Amino acid sequence: MAASLRLPIKPPYPPMEALSSEKIPAGEGWLYEPKWDGFRCIAYKDGQNVFLQSKNGLPLGRYFPEVVEHVKSIAATKFVLDGELVVRTGKQLSFEELQLRLHPAESRVRKLAHEHPATFLVFDLLVDERGKALVDLPLRERRPKLEAFARRFMRVEGIRLSKATKQSRVVAGWFETVGGALDGIIAKRLDAEYCSGERSGAQKIKKLRTADCVVGGFRYASTGKVIGSLLLGLYDRNGLLHHVGFTSGLSADERKALVPKLKPLIKPPGFTGRAPGGPSRWSTERTDQWEPLVPKLVVEVTFDHVTDERFRHGTRLLRWRPDKSPQQCTMEQLDVVASASLLKLSS
Repeated sequence: MAASLRLPIKPPYPPMEALSSEKIPAGEGWLYEPKWDGFRCIAYKDGQNVFLQSKNGLPLGRYFPEVVEHVKSIAATKFVLDGELVVRTGKQLSFEELQLRLHPAESRVRKLAHEHPATFLVFDLLVDERGKALVDLPLRERRPKLEAFARRFMRVEGIRLSKATKQSRVVAGWFETVGGALDGIIAKRLDAEYCSGERSGAQKIKKLRTADCVVGGFRYASTGKVIGSLLLGLYDRNGLLHHVGFTSGLSADERKALVPKLKPLIKPPGFTGRAPGGPSRWSTERTDQWEPLVPKLVVEVTFDHVTDERFRHGTRLLRWRPDKSPQQCTMEQLDVVASASLLKLSS
């Protein structure tokens, strides 16, 4: 399918990326966009030929057949769009549902697409409806062209124009909702061209949050009988302790010192709700090899994102909290007030 595309830009085409930054840049030369919690996607259309490309250049259409049909239904005969695939469940976005799509069975993919259809949030126009490449134009010219394209052609199911603003007040409000539907904020220079495969011209800003967690178990390191990682838990409203992630940034001395501290506390079940060993994006062949602990120890950790009541990535241990009761470590710490306007998924 990709070989049949007659466009000035063809897959695999590395998307423009962003440098990590600790704070949102200020000034009149920036455009701010939500950094959505999804899969990056470049959509190509040439006549009835549609190709969806992942961030690393691989085809995505097989896993998102409904999005292929949505792109095909856009009235323009040729174009290239850059954006993000997201799946909405209730009032939030679910990265877990996206990952479930990467399944070998077509019947399973189509079932998931029917139950939780994906939305394509578009934030850049790389080739317009006349087949003209726009990547050499600065963003201050590309964005109006994208908005005009959206008004004229993107009145179809499952495709939305992603929001953008130049107002610091608005982006500050978005930043408060990071950790829910949003993965962060993207700041793009208005004078920047679309730099394929490069990180110049854009910055991504994430927000670190903290949580007090119960140490409900641990895993030994792969070599030697020292502690490899601590398994973290939080209590729900019914008093069940759920596994929510792990922290493994321990020094060699800490790994050794923790052994006599944790061994006397080894006792099942450790977690009384969701336990380690189930499907997760950090699963390995050692996922089910862990030691349960009596829930007495509390640690404070930093984290950047939560998906389906679990930390997306490994957390960083800040300190032990002997002053905190394990029962005070509740799931409410992960709650984020969602922005209703953002969750409409449209501009």
